[in-house]
Amino acid sequence: MWEIISNPVTLSVIVMCVLCLCKLNVILSLLVSAMVAGFAAGMGPGEIMGGIITGLNGNGTNAIAYLLLGTFAAALAQTGLATMLAKWIASVVKERKWILLATLVVCAIISGTIIPVHIAYIPVLFPPLLVMMNKMKMDRRQAACVTEFGLVAPYVTIPLGYGVIFQGIVAENMTANGMPIEMIEVWPHTIILGAGMLVGLIGSWWFFRKPRDYQDISLEGISLEDEAIRLNKDHIVSLIAIAGVLFGQLYWDSMPLGALLGILIMIIGGAVKLRNSDGTIAEGIRLMGMVSFIMLIAGGYAYVVNQTGAVDTLIDATLAILGASKVVFVIVLIIIGLLITMGIGTSFGTIPVIALFYVPMCMKMNMSVGATACLIACAAALGDAGSPASDSTLGPTSGLNADGQHDHIWDTCVPTFFFYNLPLAIAGFIGGMIL
Repeated sequence: MWEIISNPVTLSVIVMCVLCLCKLNVILSLLVSAMVAGFAAGMGPGEIMGGIITGLNGNGTNAIAYLLLGTFAAALAQTGLATMLAKWIASVVKERKWILLATLVVCAIISGTIIPVHIAYIPVLFPPLLVMMNKMKMDRRQAACVTEFGLVAPYVTIPLGYGVIFQGIVAENMTANGMPIEMIEVWPHTIILGAGMLVGLIGSWWFFRKPRDYQDISLEGISLEDEAIRLNKDHIVSLIAIAGVLFGQLYWDSMPLGALLGILIMIIGGAVKLRNSDGTIAEGIRLMGMVSFIMLIAGGYAYVVNQTGAVDTLIDATLAILGASKVVFVIVLIIIGLLITMGIGTSFGTIPVIALFYVPMCMKMNMSVGATACLIACAAALGDAGSPASDSTLGPTSGLNADGQHDHIWDTCVPTFFFYNLPLAIAGFIGGMIL
């Protein structure tokens, strides 16, 4: 057991979580944690930093995708389409908090399936709704939790939009490591994870039901009291651009290309003026730049961890103490997955790392393909549903903290960790045992 605790992976993740809980910036926490992993494995400072720089490309595709999607979201905001949606939501919701919460869930689900902008819509849509949330005395931790469910549960369980990408990565890496499976065969084995998250959604909805007071802080350029915005040409072009983003992502299997196509449609259609394109891109960087940089650094962290060879050591140490107990094996596997994905913070980016040792270990324990797929998806989702470095926790914070009254760690990460990571771990255990 001491070999597991003293493993560079374990030590670095513990350091990262402690630093983030002490409110050190996530990027600095990841860099320090990478140094801890490297030093624990006997690497020098120059070698560690070189590894971090080399590994930046690991999440490069996702980083540029989020920058382009942020630009696309900024362009949509300029047309007034997001404000129109916010006003429509306000007119439907009125004083009914449960309808607003249900709407937030639906918007999050749509953002990962039909309109694949992921978290890029949050900094645009949420700020206009904060005043309404304040009037309801809604606990923003409740809003963070319901949004988290809508962002994560669909791609784990539905083979559409981001689900195609996530489940495709699971299938590709399982096949590459000696356990063949098709993408379309993954979701029947991961739907139990969605059921676990649904339990967490209901629990968070009930737990944070009590009123919570916030100050009414006016945000520049944001109001729900102005006269209604009528549908115009720019809005129609924006809707066509949204369809273009979906088409581009599915046709080319590329988030960056889909986002770029959407931006070009808006420029060609006149919804975004050429003379304003610099401002639009600058706003997109403001919306999603921090998330993109965190993902890049997370890629560097992952590279350093792989270079230490600590993952292989962790496998050997784990198998040495597990024996033949399937129950203990599944529990330890989930704990290891949690440690790794909490540090890296992205479910998509951690699957290759997880599959490297999950598949061989599951094969040695005669686990089924379905159980292995469930455990890999569970471990990956754990990194999205509570890690300070996850885009799915950074996203809700970016919108709910528009007026400076929502803390990333204590109001987003800690609540989502308890209400989603724990049910996910339990669901993953059940899936590993029965599939």
